[in-house]
Amino acid sequence: MTGPSAGGKVSLLGFCEWLAETPWSIALHESLYVYPVVETIHVLSLLLFVGSVIVVDLRLLGWTLREVPVSEVTTRILPWTFAGFVIAVVTGLLLFYAIPIRTYLSIFFRIKVLALIGSGINVLLLHRYMNRTRSAWDVGARPPLRARVAGAISLVSWAVVIAMGRMIAYNWFDCDRQPQSDFVNWAAGCVLE
Repeated sequence: MTGPSAGGKVSLLGFCEWLAETPWSIALHESLYVYPVVETIHVLSLLLFVGSVIVVDLRLLGWTLREVPVSEVTTRILPWTFAGFVIAVVTGLLLFYAIPIRTYLSIFFRIKVLALIGSGINVLLLHRYMNRTRSAWDVGARPPLRARVAGAISLVSWAVVIAMGRMIAYNWFDCDRQPQSDFVNWAAGCVLE
């Protein structure tokens, strides 16, 4: 295959197959030092990102920093959260680039992506709500139910993202491990002969 299409039809799997054959993808995957360094930086950036998110979530739940306004906590933490997020995204894309087919066909990767999307929607809705109503509850020790629910959803969804990211390394449900249930093959996107 010379490009990200098979028979004129563009598909994500076809794109991943093409990507896996690029010299840089092969070099990154086969590198003795670069791949482990990228993976380590990814994990460390997740510590920074998710660690700072946890501080905000615990404040939203009213479990910590109760005497500090929510706006002050988010203002102080946000630069660290953003830095961790940017580094995690860049290194995560590099990890995907190194092993695109196996990653794309991983049921754990797919669950991780869904959890990431859910986390993003939760953050957008929370910030929209906070920007409209923050003055009414910003300094209270216990934020309103909607903010507490958003904090709890965030904690759970980021735990799922981290757990599923770790599970990608295991081949329990890889497409080449057959027979598997029809549901697993469907969820992983396995193309069976």
